[in-house]
Amino acid sequence: MPSIKPLAMACCIYLSALPCAFGQTFSSDDVTFRLDTVAAGLEHPWSLAFLPDGSLLVTERAGRLRIIRDGKLVPEPVAGVPDLVVSGQGGLLDVLLHPEFVENRTLFLSYSHRNRDGMTTRVARATLANDRLTDVEVIFEAGPRSGKNRHFAGRMAFDGAGNLYIAVGDRGEMDRAQDTSDDAGGVHRITIDGEPAADNPDLDNARINDTFFTWGNRNIQGMTVHPVTGAVWTHEHGPRGGDEINILSAGTNYGWPEITYGIDYSGLPITLNTEKEGMARPLHYWDPSIAPSGMAFYTGSQIPEWRGDLFVGALKMRKLVRLRIKDGTVVEEEDLLEDLGARIRDVRAGPEGALWLLTDAPEGKVYRLVPAQ
Repeated sequence: MPSIKPLAMACCIYLSALPCAFGQTFSSDDVTFRLDTVAAGLEHPWSLAFLPDGSLLVTERAGRLRIIRDGKLVPEPVAGVPDLVVSGQGGLLDVLLHPEFVENRTLFLSYSHRNRDGMTTRVARATLANDRLTDVEVIFEAGPRSGKNRHFAGRMAFDGAGNLYIAVGDRGEMDRAQDTSDDAGGVHRITIDGEPAADNPDLDNARINDTFFTWGNRNIQGMTVHPVTGAVWTHEHGPRGGDEINILSAGTNYGWPEITYGIDYSGLPITLNTEKEGMARPLHYWDPSIAPSGMAFYTGSQIPEWRGDLFVGALKMRKLVRLRIKDGTVVEEEDLLEDLGARIRDVRAGPEGALWLLTDAPEGKVYRLVPAQ
């Protein structure tokens, strides 16, 4: 599978000139930066993708796929979005371009879906042309369905071999995350046709569904690929505390709810265990919870002081967190944008070297973070 560098180079040509409204200036420990408003008026925007012509795709949880072109939000949504349900935390979730999008115009959408058996997380593959989706095909559906309307997860990423990783939450029923005959509460790795990846860890184990890559995950809301190692990194919501950052490893149980640093929303303990044989402990955790959402490594040259750092949005704590990681340990943590007072839903590293943010609100915004000068 070719790398995505040609797509990134194409975006870089156009995004550097994308119009925006110059915004407020902020200071961090090492950097003074500016937050520019690229677009506003989006209903709970959830995910962002960069198109090769310099346009942006943005999902609205309310069920619309939008285009920002020449710095303006196109009034009409993209046509052809698959049938979905907007309920609780569910709706239209992630959008991800195929690594060969320049050639095939293929993208992937995750979303919640309901039928008479209940709700679940689905992923569809589609072709984008002339602001319309065609050839829409469901390639993944988590089972079994349930009546719960939370913890759909939905974050997606491609690895270097062209496998698609899909996060599915525990659906608000925590014990499902330890049941490997149940798709909830884990990360699934499939081909673009929806088949289990050929080297998935437990293809010969009848007790574990073939698409599982990991399990014991509560509700992953951030997923990104390390720019050097190619490993898939995730973070997930804890309950009251216990938000985690993990590096995914094939066939690994990440412990929820058998081990956690969080407690139940009632204030009662879920478990007294923070470690257990055969279960992975997080690389980093937050207690109390920041409610993380969106995550990206900064790989640009516009702010060299941040190169290689990991950025995480926070919903509850309304901030952007910068983490410096060395030898598998967080050696520095800095809170940014606390004065903005916005719920950060998604964080993306733009191909032109800026950081891009979405705010979760009825009138959500797309921001571009750049040096102040």
